[in-house]
Amino acid sequence: MADDTIVQAVSRALDEAPERNFRETVDLAVNLRDLDLNDPSKRIDEGVVLPAGTGQDTQIVVFATGETALRAEDVADKVLSPDELEELGDDTDAAKDLADETDFFVAEASMMQNIGRYLGTVLGPRGKMPTPLQPDDDVVEVVNRMKNTVQLRSRDRRTFHTRVGAQDMSADEIADNIDVIIRRLEANLEKGPLNIDSVYVKTTMGPSVEVEA
Repeated sequence: MADDTIVQAVSRALDEAPERNFRETVDLAVNLRDLDLNDPSKRIDEGVVLPAGTGQDTQIVVFATGETALRAEDVADKVLSPDELEELGDDTDAAKDLADETDFFVAEASMMQNIGRYLGTVLGPRGKMPTPLQPDDDVVEVVNRMKNTVQLRSRDRRTFHTRVGAQDMSADEIADNIDVIIRRLEANLEKGPLNIDSVYVKTTMGPSVEVEA
């Protein structure tokens, strides 16, 4: 369960958000300090499964064949075959469109080499190379887990953002998501909590509210 200070910050962000005629997301801004982000090994780049879910649809594309492809059709937004992968390799615009509209890619491990060959220059710079699916992995389980996953990615910037929920989720649910993210960052950063300068939560169009340490 999240600390009361996180719940209070989320409640205030939700209360102060102006009325809109669309469902807003709730986002977290994290400001880092005392890190040389020019060194790729110091950057944040990892997926975190949110306990209360993202509150939004997560677009997932699976590259697969045979039985795995058939099972993936029940849970993924698109399932692409080796032939369709090759076609994408010949159509850069279509590949870029797919990359931009997709949150996560999953691929059978046997297809990873060709994905690198055909789509590496499109997916690589976007940080969207597929998660390899090993022969013993359950594609349904992997995809369902990814539907509740957000990617924390700082690149070389001191400030980065991630989605932590939606405006119609409860403050407690969103706070639990934030708590998991902060704990993961503290565990993985070089100096733990000392590398986190400040954290803010806000709805899409609402004011930022600082999450006090």
